Amino acid sequence: MNVKIDTKEKFHVINILEPGLTANMTEDLHKLFTEYRQKEVKNIVLNLKGVVLIDEPTASCLLSEQNLAYENGHSFVICCLEKQVEDWLDKAEVLEMMNVTPTESEAWDIIQMEEIERELMD
Repeated sequence: MNVKIDTKEKFHVINILEPGLTANMTEDLHKLFTEYRQKEVKNIVLNLKGVVLIDEPTASCLLSEQNLAYENGHSFVICCLEKQVEDWLDKAEVLEMMNVTPTESEAWDIIQMEEIERELMD
């Protein structure tokens, strides 16, 4: 799986450089997210710009990874969905369960707000 990772102060931006995310990639995705959850900076922005195909196992994987992040007090935001992927996720009734933003900048904003919320709750 081809990815580009950009590390910021409070999060990692993982850019998927593949046109499709399919079931045979879910193990690689899980390993990648697990690796980044073990780093000092644990928040993840998953940028799916250019990804035009996602299948059901991959959508389930992304939802599981998001839930795992939040259970452990970290943020997980998906951004830059292509129209056909957004439509497919909506029809599959998983889009509403995902933390999705239209742009990477908005994903950064959500992570910063969630960081502040977690600090206030401690």
